[in-house]
Amino acid sequence: MSLSLHSNILGSGKPLLILHGFLGMSDNWKSLGTQYAEHGLEVHLIDQRNHGKSFHSEDFDYDILAADLKNYIDEHRLKEVAVLGHSMGGKVAMQFAVSYPGLLSKLIVADIAPKYYPPHHQDILNGLKHLDFEKITSRGEADSELSNYIRGQGIRQFLLKNLYWVQKGTLGFRFNLDVLSHKMEEIGESLSPTEQFTGPTLFVKGDKSEYITPADTETIRAHFPNAQIATIDHAGHWLHAENPSQFFTKTIDFIKS
Repeated sequence: MSLSLHSNILGSGKPLLILHGFLGMSDNWKSLGTQYAEHGLEVHLIDQRNHGKSFHSEDFDYDILAADLKNYIDEHRLKEVAVLGHSMGGKVAMQFAVSYPGLLSKLIVADIAPKYYPPHHQDILNGLKHLDFEKITSRGEADSELSNYIRGQGIRQFLLKNLYWVQKGTLGFRFNLDVLSHKMEEIGESLSPTEQFTGPTLFVKGDKSEYITPADTETIRAHFPNAQIATIDHAGHWLHAENPSQFFTKTIDFIKS
């Protein structure tokens, strides 16, 4: 029996499934999700396994995450879905597209390429592991402690959205820190060289981000021959948060085209 992913469903119309990035959660996409819903889409904001309110599991790689999405689509009886994934979620979206092309009408990949990325979240994971929730009893205390490891306030705020009261007086994280720390190599995995999705695809990258470089265009086109590549101005890796209006315009135009 497959375990069900937790989701928040907004609006009605053609289904758009949104996949958050590493250490993220469906809530990160709530404001953009609401906008898509207002434009006639049924938006599924999904928590992937080991994230948000979805189940925790020792098993974690892109084939498994793509199969989770397939099970979700079957369970909700969705047809011809559009899938939008950011960062790790973009890798899941790509794997899903090449594994189950018949289920997908459109693919949108936000600021990630189908190539291998070396592990680069070690500072963040170290900081998170040093939080002692037997001593920390508020978000402010957690932020203060985390600032010793992670300088960027925006990144800390993003991570601390995952805090919740496990029980009265005890804070914890929604993501499965142990498993995600052990599976760091999996997060950077590339698509296998022969895998291809020929349907309509849009890659969006931040103009200040280095996750997609001009050299990646050839790799993108090898896997996704019908890919368009669009740039979001004044944005880094968190392009949907840094320039949400341009991100929304470019993605909704593609979905509706």
